[in-house]
Amino acid sequence: MSLPHAILTALLEKPSSGLELTRRFDKSIGYFWSATHQQIYRELGRLEADGLIRTLPSEQPARGQKKSYEVLLAGRAELARWTAASQDPKPLRDALLLRLRAAAVVGTTGLEPDLRRHLDLHRRQLAEYEAIEQRDFTPDRDSPEDRLRHLVLRAGIDLETFWTQWLTHALKEFEEAAGGEG
Repeated sequence: MSLPHAILTALLEKPSSGLELTRRFDKSIGYFWSATHQQIYRELGRLEADGLIRTLPSEQPARGQKKSYEVLLAGRAELARWTAASQDPKPLRDALLLRLRAAAVVGTTGLEPDLRRHLDLHRRQLAEYEAIEQRDFTPDRDSPEDRLRHLVLRAGIDLETFWTQWLTHALKEFEEAAGGEG
């Protein structure tokens, strides 16, 4: 996935200003594709220069007025092209897993507290996703669009469930290893 496509998706859902996009990234798209305020504004400029989006006309003078953007037909076509294109999965790159592998060689000092911290972070993220699911995906929201959005959220829930289960198992391994050392 790329930032331009994430922005096109968000703008097709709702024309927005750069600030509104940043807020929406923080609340939804940012859970699986993050971007800073500066990155979003830089990309909006590129998308506009490429003729994929345009600034909405303003009824007020432009000076000091926030600009809102909408997707043009060329932007919709680009997003449809990208959506239909095949992409291979990305290889997993996780520093925690690499640190565990290194710990097998240099020792585990200091690693267990960080595993507990990671477990807490993943539990909190899982709880947040589950709250979003309860709030936003009631049984009456069954349109094809809602089902696809829910599918994305379910991926987040399933990933956080995996990490909480795996970290719980890893901490048990640490406890058993410590018990065998004495």
